Parts: sequence; C-alpha cells; structure tokens
Amino acid sequence: MEKLITRKEAASLLGISLATLDVARNSGLISFVQYVDNGCVYFTEAGLQEYVARCTHRAIPEARRETFRKAKAK
Repeated sequence: MEKLITRKEAASLLGISLATLDVARNSGLISFVQYVDNGCVYFTEAGLQEYVARCTHRAIPEARRETFRKAKAK
C-alpha cells in the first residue's frame, strides 16, 4: 500500500496553500483518499504527480518582435 500524505504535507510538497489544495480537490483536479465522510483527507504520491503533470504547461517561445521605441537622445 502506498504511503498516505496529509493535506499539510501535500500543500508543502506542491508549494501551494491549503486553500488552493482544497479548491483543487473540490474541483476534481487532484485525487484524494477519504475513508469516511467528514473524515481526514489524504493524498498519494502518484496523485500529486498526476496533478503536477496536469497543471504543467509547455512554454511556447514568443517570436521576436521589433520594438518601435525611439532611441534615447544623448
């Protein structure tokens, strides 16, 4: 069985606040384990990695644009 991670530990590992973690959990962006209703919520390492992969976007380089600034007067 995989080690269960508490909300506080998960937020710390992801570098986000508990409130942000709860929003992600309630909106279905991150999977969680809860044994009984109104019980403690836990996360798995695989669930956290899946969340990071889902929220990671590849950077697209912006085409170089010429600037239309006037040169400084000396």
